[in-house]
Amino acid sequence: MYSFCHHRFPIQSILRGLRLTTSSHPLRLAIIAGSTRPGRHARTVADWVAGLSRNRPAATYEVIDLAQVNLPFIDEVLPPMAGQYSQPHTVAWASTIQAYDGFLFVTPEYNHAPPAVLKNALDLLFAEWNDKAATFVSYGFDGGIRAVEQLRQICGELKLADVRASLALRFGTDFEGYATFNPAAEREADLARALDDLEQWAQALRPIRHPELIA
Repeated sequence: MYSFCHHRFPIQSILRGLRLTTSSHPLRLAIIAGSTRPGRHARTVADWVAGLSRNRPAATYEVIDLAQVNLPFIDEVLPPMAGQYSQPHTVAWASTIQAYDGFLFVTPEYNHAPPAVLKNALDLLFAEWNDKAATFVSYGFDGGIRAVEQLRQICGELKLADVRASLALRFGTDFEGYATFNPAAEREADLARALDDLEQWAQALRPIRHPELIA
């Protein structure tokens, strides 16, 4: 599992030890809408996250909608760790993911797990996910928490550092009539905490991938 023990590696200490040229190289973070099912809430939730993150000074956020990316299920001969992608859609997906410093995954919960389309998007690549940060906004009758538990395990294997703070949206409190997204007032503060952690860890991990940014 790729994770950091917070009491052994305090994030603020890591950040104080780095002098990064953040003004000329701002963080770029992706909000990945992880469901393609008709009638899904993933894009609505992803757009809500994007709206609330628009004025955050430390990073820019962009939505990636898997329904628009339209990836086929894995059709590569070699495993992703080989880093030798043969299919044009895999090469394009790798180029997209390589450009980001971290990710926020928006996921529903299907049968106590994340959607297959999201798992497939993760499984198609390896190095492009490495040494970056991730958090989650999940939703469902129980907040989608079991989907996030599985995603954390997957992130560990992909060397994606999943931060502790995340957001669980429940149909009973954050969706009118279990159908229309209308988050409770406190959800904005919950999301802000998750984004704070995501940005801090994305910044702390960046020199591993880009040592030239260390002054």
